Amino acid sequence: MGGAASPAPRDPLLTEGRASGPAPAATGAGSSVPRRGPSPWPYLLIAPAVVAIAVVLGYPVVRNVVMSFQDYGLRELIRGGAGFVGLDNYTELLSDGTFWGVVVRTLVFTAINVVLIMVLSTLVALMIGALGRVLRFSVMAGLVVVWATPIIAATTIWQWLFQSQRGVVNWALVGLGLDRFDGYSWLAHGTAAFAMLVLLIVWQSVPFAALTLYAGLTTVPHELFEAARIDGASGFRLFRSVTFPILRPLFGLITSLEVIWVFKAFAQIWAITQGGPDDATTTLPVYAYQVAQSLHRYGLSGAISVVTVVMLTLLLLVYFRQTLRQEGDR
Repeated sequence: MGGAASPAPRDPLLTEGRASGPAPAATGAGSSVPRRGPSPWPYLLIAPAVVAIAVVLGYPVVRNVVMSFQDYGLRELIRGGAGFVGLDNYTELLSDGTFWGVVVRTLVFTAINVVLIMVLSTLVALMIGALGRVLRFSVMAGLVVVWATPIIAATTIWQWLFQSQRGVVNWALVGLGLDRFDGYSWLAHGTAAFAMLVLLIVWQSVPFAALTLYAGLTTVPHELFEAARIDGASGFRLFRSVTFPILRPLFGLITSLEVIWVFKAFAQIWAITQGGPDDATTTLPVYAYQVAQSLHRYGLSGAISVVTVVMLTLLLLVYFRQTLRQEGDR
């Protein structure tokens, strides 16, 4: 008579409702929230920059391309009314042996400069990473000063250094026992002028590349170097197996920028040699300027500029394709 009462049976509907919680709101087509279209503000914010680039860069490029298909000389520059000649400017250009000599010289000039810039920049970046705080700051400050020096100002300094009678370079070489450099005129010899310009371009380019590479080196984890040293890796093996693979994209970017910068170098060459002596330092930008200003053949000069841009673009595309292929193989 005194046994425990059996629990009352539970309503399965109530139990299921408590277990599952409140039912979610319906999300059918009839109750969906209408989507808002893309906001126009991002496009409005970048519109001034796009318009400025189109006006400052786009119009000259288009005008230059149009001019390359015209017989555009000094008379047309003054009076207007230049007539179209089709591909005559390009036919004359591509059949000119002088043009192909300038192309070869430009490629050699670019290759020598870029190789020296990348090698020296890598060594400088590694050196900065190995220095103490005070020396590191001093070296980086010096690089920034060189990098910030205007091109014409740096070119003028370079002319003073290589001056034939009172130049520091000739004085130092004579002091080392090279008496043939006493009064030596660097601008009177094609090979010497070419080497002088190479040194100038390298000197102006190394700071940017070295500082950028050093910034990349600071992102490489030190644990990787420690593990490699424990395995007995030397300094060169550390760079080849650890540093370079990690910074390969950065090396590719800097190399591309240096190719562009060297390929289109004009101010330094024109300020020092104007393409001489005997066209030994005439590159494609200098050649285009000479044709326009000396011969007043602006249509032919435009064709040279277009061909230069096409060549540079193809050169970079080949480099990018090779780089992407190497990344894919990895």
